Amino acid sequence: MNFCIKQMIVPAALCCTVGSLYAQSKERPNVLFIMADDLRPELGCYGVKAIKTPHIDRLAESSLLFQNAYCNVPVSGASRASLLTGVLPYYPDRFIGFDAWASRDCPSAVPISKWFTDHGYYTVSNGKIFHNIEDHDDSWSEYPWRVNPDGYGSDWAEYNKWELWMNKESGNFINPKTMRGPFCESADVPDTAYDDGKGAVRTMEDLRRLKKMNKPFFLACGFWRPHLPFNAPKKYWDMYERDRIPLADNPYRPDNLPKEVTQSGELFSYARVNDLQEEVFQREAKHGYYACVSYIDAQIGMILEELKKLELDKNTIVVLLGDHGWALGEHTFWGKHTLFDRATHVPLIVKVPGMETGKTESMVSFVDLYPTLCDLCGLPQPEGQLQGKSFVPVLKDRKTKIQDEVFIQWQGGDNLVNNRYSYTEWVKKEKTSRMLFDHREDKDENHNIAGQSRFQSLMDGFSAIIKKIKASL
Repeated sequence: MNFCIKQMIVPAALCCTVGSLYAQSKERPNVLFIMADDLRPELGCYGVKAIKTPHIDRLAESSLLFQNAYCNVPVSGASRASLLTGVLPYYPDRFIGFDAWASRDCPSAVPISKWFTDHGYYTVSNGKIFHNIEDHDDSWSEYPWRVNPDGYGSDWAEYNKWELWMNKESGNFINPKTMRGPFCESADVPDTAYDDGKGAVRTMEDLRRLKKMNKPFFLACGFWRPHLPFNAPKKYWDMYERDRIPLADNPYRPDNLPKEVTQSGELFSYARVNDLQEEVFQREAKHGYYACVSYIDAQIGMILEELKKLELDKNTIVVLLGDHGWALGEHTFWGKHTLFDRATHVPLIVKVPGMETGKTESMVSFVDLYPTLCDLCGLPQPEGQLQGKSFVPVLKDRKTKIQDEVFIQWQGGDNLVNNRYSYTEWVKKEKTSRMLFDHREDKDENHNIAGQSRFQSLMDGFSAIIKKIKASL
């Protein structure tokens, strides 16, 4: 098979086939796939009391919530391309180009949308699923839908070309270098004024339309928020008292942090951003993030209610996730683009009718989703492509472990995370920089213990696993 990637071989092998749950069923399950951009596990169901996410929390009660789920790269384009092709985002010569590579430069990488389309599913993409609308646009049963189908290029946040801002006052604040508007706004508008409200309505309409079709569906709904700018209807801002939203309790760089770990510059591309360490800014920014999450929560609630109203919930797998994490002031950082747990740890909630509910500590990453959905829907897996492992065994028994660690990368850094440690290395000819956190003793990753000799053997073992993974790619 002429495929651009070799099969990956690691301990607790990441490629196997589990007996398909619905292989003997005449009626294959539908899939409702919901993704939010920059959503970290800052949700009530993940134990965060300050935020208000009642609809997601309710979904979690009837689902399996993954407490140790990780993206494979902390940036939207590459994370989505990796997730939707089941291929790890490692490209030896130009790592950042993975999203373009997976979409165009390696046509043999069959995205999950095409695989399901080719195997009898009617597939629909609403909102932001792949990073760009043209990425694998012919793999869906119908052309992907977005409010502004041409509105996602380098100018996507240029004020107010695509009507991202609803307040006239927002136009008073423009970043002269990027022509982008302010990093947040609270506008007294209905939910459907912003794209995500329109996307929820579209998805509910599609559910009604798809129910009438005589075939199973794969319906993907991608929300833009809580990605910057933190723009949400005023009623969601009003759900919070700004001074009562807790700020990060570790607004300082960890001990012995390698120089390779740098701040994301994304926030600075917007207006009204000066000193990230000012409390006034931090409170407004976190308030904006919370408002956006609650806004998305309400849209998800409407979609799930429509699913139930149409009596589709009994035969529909629901997957809810964020494409990567996002720092909210921890370690002085705001954004993704690091290998800290805040940037790589993601929410993942999977509801499969008749299977496990509750919480699981099993380690999974996004490349595991593709094979899992194939198994759940009674489909074969693309030969020689998928580099993850189906977690159907976990959906049958939440105490099951399918692998010991997950593999993550970002700009030359290789990261392994298991149930206790997070180890990262940047290997250069003259020097290797390392970062090691013990999540049992230091869950907030404030102390890099890589310099302590007593952990050398542990780090050598992690490094050997990384070498084996990279050699197989």
